[in-house]
Amino acid sequence: MAEEKKVPVVELSLKEIDAKQVEELVVELARRGYLPSDIGRILRDNYGIPDVKEVTGKKILQILEEHGLAPKIPEDLMHLMKRAVRTWKHLQRHPKDMVSKRGLILIESKIKTLIKYYKKIDRLPPEFEYSRETAEMYIR
Repeated sequence: MAEEKKVPVVELSLKEIDAKQVEELVVELARRGYLPSDIGRILRDNYGIPDVKEVTGKKILQILEEHGLAPKIPEDLMHLMKRAVRTWKHLQRHPKDMVSKRGLILIESKIKTLIKYYKKIDRLPPEFEYSRETAEMYIR
């Protein structure tokens, strides 16, 4: 697995924390390269903040969008694309692996469904198209 980035542990109670501090912490972690789910996990585990929305009134992604730090591609779609690229590379090495071939078909079906949904709610531009080449480009 990839190495974990070191995050300083600070003991804070929910009564001591105000919304501004939590927002600054979310922005700082995003600038360090953490994804929204990682930010939530770090805030929960290291800072004792179980729910950012409870403290700030905004979700992590809303805070990132306000500061222009939101990921261009939604996180769940990005993870599926990574999985598809990994499976595709496996199939290039093992072309007779029919179980993985079916798995790739199912993964790509999920990707296309998610893309359709995200276009509908304007999280992705209407011209966004999925292909294995673009997926490989996006995950780098």
